[in-house]
Amino acid sequence: MGDGLIQVYSGEGHGKSATALGRAIQTAGMGEDVVIINFLKGNQSDEFLKRMEPEIKIFRFEKSAEEFSQLSEERKQEEIHNIRNGLNFAKKVLTTGECDLLILDEVLGLIDNGIIDIEDLRHILEAKGEDVGIILTGIRLNDAVCRLADEIFQIEAVDCKTD
Repeated sequence: MGDGLIQVYSGEGHGKSATALGRAIQTAGMGEDVVIINFLKGNQSDEFLKRMEPEIKIFRFEKSAEEFSQLSEERKQEEIHNIRNGLNFAKKVLTTGECDLLILDEVLGLIDNGIIDIEDLRHILEAKGEDVGIILTGIRLNDAVCRLADEIFQIEAVDCKTD
């Protein structure tokens, strides 16, 4: 996916991270380098995802096993520091050209939780090389994120049952 596009997968439906992971597998299958950085999710699937290395490098800077929303305020502050380290790492990955595809999984949730603002995200994205693809995932999409993206995919649950 070294196409240089910034894609966003957002919405209330399930499958945003799974869709991004599918793109990661497709990209790695073409011999390209993929880096995934997970945010706000806890470590439920860490062991399984680590099996994809070295083709797909997966990082999580948070130390807590619980999801961010379930932490005490004190532990949230500790994790915010760890999350910022993850964001600095993302910028370094882009600056050094370490990958063809970078996935920032649940990065939109960092904006929703007030951990970063749109300028922080813009600053990271500006470090990308011309041919590096980036996928951003999260539930809520705002206008400022839309302006940063080349493509946006809304994932929603549709109930087609009739009573």
